[in-house]
Amino acid sequence: MNKERITAARAQMEQRDIDALVVTTGSDLPYLTGYKAIENERITALVLPADGDPTLVVPVLEEPRVASDVETLAWGETDDPLATIADLVGDRATSVAVGNQTWATFLLGLQDRLPDARFAPAEPLMSELRMVKDADEVAALRAAGAAVDGVVGRLATTRFSGQTERQLSRHIDDMTIDSGHERVGFAIVASGPNGASPHHEPADRLIEPGDAVVVDFGGWMEGYASDSTRMFVVGDPPDVFTEAYAVLETAQRAAVAGVKPGVTAESVDAAARDVIDDAGYGDLFIHRTGHGIGLDTHERP
Repeated sequence: MNKERITAARAQMEQRDIDALVVTTGSDLPYLTGYKAIENERITALVLPADGDPTLVVPVLEEPRVASDVETLAWGETDDPLATIADLVGDRATSVAVGNQTWATFLLGLQDRLPDARFAPAEPLMSELRMVKDADEVAALRAAGAAVDGVVGRLATTRFSGQTERQLSRHIDDMTIDSGHERVGFAIVASGPNGASPHHEPADRLIEPGDAVVVDFGGWMEGYASDSTRMFVVGDPPDVFTEAYAVLETAQRAAVAGVKPGVTAESVDAAARDVIDDAGYGDLFIHRTGHGIGLDTHERP
């Protein structure tokens, strides 16, 4: 699979007139090589020249962790890895695409060593590849989604009242791991007035009867992300909540109905947004309807 993806990356490079691709930490690296690097001050980078073999440059102390069919070149503590990467790129390269999560200090160092090259973000190239999932990726995402759906089912029978947001968040962490996830990314629990903050940090607020509680959580299972947001109400919901939720449900159904091959993500968002605007809640809809998911929790489209 790595060879196929690297071949596809080369095709994108040719279309975009890119002489070399340099990908460091982040999800682009395991996408192309199968290896997920530790992010720290020791650079790890895949160097893919347009007309040469790919090379994975890694710190020597990380080399035992590498499991990839890409050729590996290890560097020691007294070596200059940026010089090694620059040599692999080649001084004839005039355009270099660099991964979005490359540290600024690494990019500045490469610019010093390759003064005649023009540097550009690799994101347009890589997102073009990663937006379209292959069959294995679809299966992995379905499995991760089914696992967190199971956690939602368990939450439906969990007593919220009397727990703090922080306590419930930890409980969700445990259930997510129990579901088969290797890592938890986040477990937002936003109760009562905190529900108006989409990325609320769970705190010591005690959840009480009558509270609406936003639960937003996810992690990684077999390398692929999950992300589930659900609304719970402790006891009977107030009328104002029921009315607002009815608008939300109608908007969601409109968006789902608008999903089909060939439509834009923008049109799906508009289908939901129009319902919310018409109901008078438009100025409160401060985020997007959805986002892509894959190796990252948020990725294009």
